[in-house]
Amino acid sequence: MAMDKTVATPAEAVADIPDGASLAVGGFGLSGNPIQLIEALLAQGTTDLDITSNNCGVDGWGLGVLLSAGRIRRVHASYVGENKEFARQYLSGELELELMPQGTLAEKLRAGGAGIAAFFTRTGTGTQVAEGGLPQKYDDAGNVVLASSPKEVRTFAPGGQEGEYVLEESIVTDYALIHAAVGDTHGNLVFHEAARQFSPVAAMAGKVCIAQVEKLVQPGQIHPDAVHLPGVFVHRVVEVGQIEKRIEKRTVRAAEPASAQAEPPAAGTEPGAATPTPPEGGGTAEPGPTSSGAGNSATGTGA
Repeated sequence: MAMDKTVATPAEAVADIPDGASLAVGGFGLSGNPIQLIEALLAQGTTDLDITSNNCGVDGWGLGVLLSAGRIRRVHASYVGENKEFARQYLSGELELELMPQGTLAEKLRAGGAGIAAFFTRTGTGTQVAEGGLPQKYDDAGNVVLASSPKEVRTFAPGGQEGEYVLEESIVTDYALIHAAVGDTHGNLVFHEAARQFSPVAAMAGKVCIAQVEKLVQPGQIHPDAVHLPGVFVHRVVEVGQIEKRIEKRTVRAAEPASAQAEPPAAGTEPGAATPTPPEGGGTAEPGPTSSGAGNSATGTGA
């Protein structure tokens, strides 16, 4: 592998991606979408694509531009709820979909990049994820013509706690497309905040990883401890400059009434801090576990 991995333009970077290729694409919501690489792929006319990504962009942005042009044949994702065109194509039989838990998707990509063929996980046991029957393709009359197959389930007892685990095969794709904030000519990358979520594992899963970066620097200018993805996983780097940062949903919090703003903070709290509510039986309130569902929160962080 060449040490200098830079290419001049996004079009040159994706020029050899053929029709029917499988792609792992980075990004989380609209954070970290490799939009210049996606638009270059659109411009060159590549079609019949098999896409693995956390989500498929939105109408008119991210992977949504390839979707709207009819260039995508199949999607493997964990969240598809922000794209009306996606729903239309899926329900009308134009698009195949393999939907899976978000953490399972991340591990399938990571395992593929690490050379692990499959793994067992508790996520999905007792559901159609393990038992099969999830609709993957409809016909134009709304009938299911392709559904997920049952997966192997085995019992294990890690740490002495017995439970059922479902077998998940890893994902390896022909190419990976990712976006990073900073990269050097050797392919070492630094991501910005939410853009780091799926980009490293997507990069690992691709046989050929193509990275667009906002800022290209020379080897040694990124401190080794600051590298999020080492260059061994990256094959091509193209500098694209600062990109537009879009947000899936913008919400506005209503202003508090003046009377509420004027109330002094409770004793023992800082101004503006929430007062903790003790649970039943006394003690100190602790935050509960966050949901591990497939939905993305709208985020403006990350590039």
